[in-house]
Amino acid sequence: MANTNRILSIDIMRGLTLFLMLFVNDLYTPGVPKWLVHTSKLEDGMGLADWVFPGFLFIVGLSIPFAFIAREKRGQSNLQMISHILIRSFSLLVIGVFMVNIERYNANLTGISTYLWATLVYISIFLIWNNYPQQSQFGKLFSAFQYLGIFGLLALAAIYRSGTPENTSWMSTSWWGILGLIGWGYLISALIYVWLRDRITGIVMVWLGFVMLNILAQSSYLDLLNPITPIFGVLLDGNVPSIVLSGLVIGILLKKYETNYIQLLTLIIPIGFTCIILAFFLRNWFIFSKILGTPSWAMLCNGISILVFASLFYILDIKKWQKWSIPFLPAGQNSLTTYLAPDILYFLIWGLNLNILIYKQAEMSWLTVSGSIVWAFAMVGFAALLTRIHIRLKL
Repeated sequence: MANTNRILSIDIMRGLTLFLMLFVNDLYTPGVPKWLVHTSKLEDGMGLADWVFPGFLFIVGLSIPFAFIAREKRGQSNLQMISHILIRSFSLLVIGVFMVNIERYNANLTGISTYLWATLVYISIFLIWNNYPQQSQFGKLFSAFQYLGIFGLLALAAIYRSGTPENTSWMSTSWWGILGLIGWGYLISALIYVWLRDRITGIVMVWLGFVMLNILAQSSYLDLLNPITPIFGVLLDGNVPSIVLSGLVIGILLKKYETNYIQLLTLIIPIGFTCIILAFFLRNWFIFSKILGTPSWAMLCNGISILVFASLFYILDIKKWQKWSIPFLPAGQNSLTTYLAPDILYFLIWGLNLNILIYKQAEMSWLTVSGSIVWAFAMVGFAALLTRIHIRLKL
């Protein structure tokens, strides 16, 4: 097995999905071609923006076996791995909750502007979870930064208010946010891998079990579990875990057949097309809808993700046509930094009323789209710059 070398297609697919995530999140919707943005909740269809997030979830699952290999080489036990999984998942949930509650924040009730509160949240996140240099003479200073970040988040949570003066409320988990969803999907998939490891039949059965759970949830058969859905709804719905587990299945096959690329592609390409066929079969009962989290949408995204990865693996790791992918590598290797750092710039731009995002206009859609492409490339570069000065989030 060729597990000693890093598989470039994993990093590049992660980087590409992050690039596309930055791009579609930045699009000013009016006037933008419909196929680039999210479809509405009850609309049967899918735009580019509807695939990007499940594409990232897929690569989260695909990466799990290789992350375990790295930790095993460092001599970590199963207990240490489980501890890491729990801490990482909890961290993603915490960050996700803070991000979601920015949308509900009431500046008048809290006493400071939304943009200032949000900027301080992000600064605290970077202080806590930055990957500080190991064995540094500044170790005590770095620990102080982390404690400052923890105190900052606690203080910002304490002063948080939303709602109205007559009906004031605090932070809530109305939903977990993108990072929270990743956290739940990673938690269940990584724990399942600890349990079953490379037993592909068992992993496939668990995957199909979550697909069935998604079908039951969409069919209202699980309504009796509504009292616990505010906390465990992501798992009970089955949608997000099923997507991450599809990536885990491909990751196990990749780990096993990485050096026998003909057999690998012979296996995963038919799986990709099978997922697409199943998606259109399920469409007879469930529309393609990201917002609803339908099983047909999840299966279609799985199929696309598998075929995209197979193509990238062939191009990058087999044919070695790699130069074109260099701009996306920093994002693939520093995903959390790449995803979160641009938000700080947004909040500073909006908070300081800087009218510099001149491409956001409905009159010229070509300018809107081109501007968002430039923004996405710039943000990938920004994350790479932060990494060079040792600002890099790592959970």
